[in-house]
Amino acid sequence: MRSDYPEFRDWSVAAVRLMQGVVELEDGRPWHLLLANSSQIEQYFARLGLQLVIDESEGLAYLKQFSEETLPPGYEAIPKLFRSTRFSFEQTVLCVLLRDALRRFEEEDTRDDRCVVEESDLLDQWKGFFSGQGDEVRQQRDLQSALRKLDELGFVRRFTQEPPSWEVRRILKARLTAEDLEHLQRQLQSALANRGRNEVPTTEM
Repeated sequence: MRSDYPEFRDWSVAAVRLMQGVVELEDGRPWHLLLANSSQIEQYFARLGLQLVIDESEGLAYLKQFSEETLPPGYEAIPKLFRSTRFSFEQTVLCVLLRDALRRFEEEDTRDDRCVVEESDLLDQWKGFFSGQGDEVRQQRDLQSALRKLDELGFVRRFTQEPPSWEVRRILKARLTAEDLEHLQRQLQSALANRGRNEVPTTEM
């Protein structure tokens, strides 16, 4: 066995989990390790050009690239580990529907910890944006395709199979702020009024 490994640090567990995606309060040990060693972890990732974002009120933490404007000299040479994801019009619509569902959930007086939406309810809202664009079977197929994409990115995850429902994860709130939501909603309303997709740009997160 090699003896020249650096001494083990338990915060490495949290660091690896961050590189895999979002760390949440419900993750238990990785979350507590992250909070207890936030300074070391923050410095470690800063050397890689990554910013550690911890939102204790929401119970989540994640990594993101530093903006080019805030990088110190020399750091621009570091290859980007994360790239912004460009969303299609359909995926943008779904992000807005889910983010609005999360907003309403937080405004309600409920004891539920999870924001869960029925796929059938999403489809009813989805039809309003794509009326006249194929039958319901096609619309449902397009919605499910957009859901799978957001599932891959960690914004939603399957909650039940029958009836099909989805949990809206709070990372979507961090990626799509209330201000961004209002802006996109105005653009979507304009697109509906003009019935043209060119009115709504694709979104990056």
